[in-house]
Amino acid sequence: MNIEPATPTSKNPPEQFAGDVWLDPIAVPHEDGQHMTVATVRFAPGARTAWHSHEKGQYLRVTAGVGRFGTRDGHIIDVHPGQTIYTPPGEEHFHAAPGVFMEHIAMLESGDDPAATTTWLEHITDEDFTGR
Repeated sequence: MNIEPATPTSKNPPEQFAGDVWLDPIAVPHEDGQHMTVATVRFAPGARTAWHSHEKGQYLRVTAGVGRFGTRDGHIIDVHPGQTIYTPPGEEHFHAAPGVFMEHIAMLESGDDPAATTTWLEHITDEDFTGR
């Protein structure tokens, strides 16, 4: 048993995020056979991910602010602190902070090839973001 060393906060890349988004790892695999990754992700107002999907799905627990989550079929929901959203394997979606800072804890399981766990796609449009 050990206390994990602190990892510096990193800013997420503009190829995958619009606006300012920061990541703090909580848990990453250490041993063969471990696949769980957990991180705190903080979005500035108006920041958003590009469209993406996860090979084995993802859980997101909003801890502060209001998170906006949308799918390709135009379904958009706002999620509040204390609520958890689940996106199933392969579902293309986005995460965003519509007007205030938003923080969520992201939990996902990597596949056998960690590089293929998340598939990043194009940036969302303003229409996607607002649901118009």
